[in-house]
Amino acid sequence: MPAKAKKAAAADITFEAAAEKLESIVEAMESEELPLEKLLVQYEEGTRLVKICESKLQAAEKRITQLEENLEGELATRPVTLEGED
Repeated sequence: MPAKAKKAAAADITFEAAAEKLESIVEAMESEELPLEKLLVQYEEGTRLVKICESKLQAAEKRITQLEENLEGELATRPVTLEGED
């Protein structure tokens, strides 16, 4: 699959769908019934799905905001600062 098509497919799949597919791949690999060639294909697909899940988690993490009370007692939002970010 070309790189652009892979990126488009990654954008189209939800985190939940990717995680579910990854779980089924792990179960299939653990069954020890897959021939080596299919095992390698499943491994490659699994690593692609892990990257998609990590990317989607990072994007979600950046969107999270924290509520903090300002001096007047009003609630305000600010972006979450992750460890190592400044």
